[in-house]
Amino acid sequence: MPKLPDHNRRHFLGVAAATVAVAGTGLIGSAQAQPGAISAAGSDRSIGPLKQINAGPLSVSYVDAGPASGYPIILLHGWPYDIHSYVEVAPLLVAAGYRVIIPYLRGYGPTRFLSPATFRNGQPAALALDIIALMDALKIEKAVIAGYDWGGRTADIIAALWPERCKALVSVSGYLIGSQEGNRMPLPPRNELQWWYQFYFTTERGRVGYDKNRYEFNKLIWQLASPQWKFSEATYAQTAAAFDNPDHVAIVIHNYRWRLELADGERQYDAVEKQLAAYPAVTVPTITMEGDANGAPHPEPAAYAKRFTGKYEHRLVTGGIGHNLPQEAPKAFAKAVLDVAAS
Repeated sequence: MPKLPDHNRRHFLGVAAATVAVAGTGLIGSAQAQPGAISAAGSDRSIGPLKQINAGPLSVSYVDAGPASGYPIILLHGWPYDIHSYVEVAPLLVAAGYRVIIPYLRGYGPTRFLSPATFRNGQPAALALDIIALMDALKIEKAVIAGYDWGGRTADIIAALWPERCKALVSVSGYLIGSQEGNRMPLPPRNELQWWYQFYFTTERGRVGYDKNRYEFNKLIWQLASPQWKFSEATYAQTAAAFDNPDHVAIVIHNYRWRLELADGERQYDAVEKQLAAYPAVTVPTITMEGDANGAPHPEPAAYAKRFTGKYEHRLVTGGIGHNLPQEAPKAFAKAVLDVAAS
């Protein structure tokens, strides 16, 4: 297995990392929420309370719901989304007796870097090791891990490289592990068109434009990625608050520039990236999922099925379901998590 960078070593189990629970109780509350629940004017759903813990280079903000003795399930969000993708999924898992942990990724919500000197790195290896560090801080040896978009990629990496930490996997859009080397290959023009924002982000105009217009920009991404999802302004605003994180733009821009070798990563992740460039197999029990109306770039299931060498199943979710599958089809997503957790 790959060697962990220094700040993610298991000695964090013994590091003082105080968990601060935010006031409030319950997982789902009203918009007239108590302090600590995340809500938006006009919204009748919130997720919380939030907790905070030091893990690796971050102070991670996260929801920890369900019985402390329950088997842990970690749910990971994507870009440009946040933990509210799981506002209806989490109660279904908690009702089944599981402990559900939903962290804000680096650059989102109240998650912060512990040091202003830390490089604001968005490369996939760094995000994956953030979750390993969070598991260490929470003293979680192994968990079911599920996600989509950036969260799906992060979950895939953990399942492939650290299977001893991942009991089972649910990944929307399947095998999302990539590398700078793999991204050198040009795509057909229609596929390149879907990645328009990646090319926009390579320019200074794109960085400034995203920073200035992140609310409108990300709303457009929601609409393009889920063309049949009729989300409300309140639902979007609830998530959009997470983009006000002071490191959000830097993390997003670095992620996409790194993919095209226009930005360097950190040398401490080189060994991990070398393994990812070899497209490692995922051996843990896995369910991959896809919405029938996903408007975001995504591979066809047949292209990645062979990457999953353990118990494996693919599920197509119909009914106009787009890219944010957990929020658009929460019952289908929760069922997949429960099914794979029982495998």
